[in-house]
Amino acid sequence: MDESSFDLNSFPDYYEEYGNLTNYTGSGNVCEMDDLHAFGAHLTTILYSLAFVLSLLGNSLVLWILMKYESLVSLTNIFIMNLCISDLVFSCMLPFWIVYHLHGWIFGDFLCKAVNTVFSISYYSGIVFLTIMTILRHMAVVNPLSTLSTQTRQCGIQVSLAIWTASILVVVPEMIFTQVQTDLDGFSTCDYTDLHWKRVEIYQRNVFFLFSFTVIVFCYVKILKILLRTRSHRKHRTVRLIFTIVVAFFLSWAPYNIFCFLQTLPAHYIFLNCEIQKNIAYAFYISRKIAFSHCCLNPVLYVFVGVKFRRHLMHLCNYLWPCNNGKISSPRIYSHGKFHYEDASIY
Repeated sequence: MDESSFDLNSFPDYYEEYGNLTNYTGSGNVCEMDDLHAFGAHLTTILYSLAFVLSLLGNSLVLWILMKYESLVSLTNIFIMNLCISDLVFSCMLPFWIVYHLHGWIFGDFLCKAVNTVFSISYYSGIVFLTIMTILRHMAVVNPLSTLSTQTRQCGIQVSLAIWTASILVVVPEMIFTQVQTDLDGFSTCDYTDLHWKRVEIYQRNVFFLFSFTVIVFCYVKILKILLRTRSHRKHRTVRLIFTIVVAFFLSWAPYNIFCFLQTLPAHYIFLNCEIQKNIAYAFYISRKIAFSHCCLNPVLYVFVGVKFRRHLMHLCNYLWPCNNGKISSPRIYSHGKFHYEDASIY
């Protein structure tokens, strides 16, 4: 067995991205996938390199604007800051994935556990922050005065710490059961040693995704019903940004979650010929690249959808590269700790 082959019958991870890429059909025929390995190598290197650079630049810029102009006086801004941090940390793992795909896992057990753990923490924390932001926007639109007493900067910090702590606790099994494994040809992979826990992790991720999706859809249905009866352009603007961020997140991660779920199904149930296996393998490759590249997407959305963010960005550019065309007003916002639903957020 060479670097680009594996036994499908050992575990239905028949389109695992790293390593073995020769499958066996239900009839026992060999299904060669060397072309898939070459396709994945080029796609991984290009997309992950771009995502790494764009995420570092974009999310650092968002953090700079938040700190310089917003003072983190709204809960939404605090959660956006946490999303940026999550994406930045995740993007720092992309170089490891590039090398992993090209050469196998060469970084040892500690980084094997660390990189996989950071990936999962980023995934879970991102979903929770987006869900909380949606619930917060739902409350702001449906009943703005219902929770004013609790919406302070201190509350935002406490909620953020709770989300990060919960995300870390959820991935404890991954810390324990993930390690480097080497086949007879010396090719090393970083994966679960216990296939039961691998299935548990996939099901857990899928359930988490579906639950959050259900909550978010419910909130936005209620929000849209109210907004259709009001002419508040500001409310429309604030909801539009969060809605766009949420849609982008779910479109990026939904295909990957679907294909991860398919990994848990017995191979002979659905993949009976080589052509189907190849199509699914290509689809999994692409879905994973899209999901992992999402870390660079949010700053782009802030620029195109966030009116206030664009104004801050223009002011920052004018500050860094002065010109004679006048100054763009973008005053820093201060607060005594209370939450401001609209004016203090980076919309």
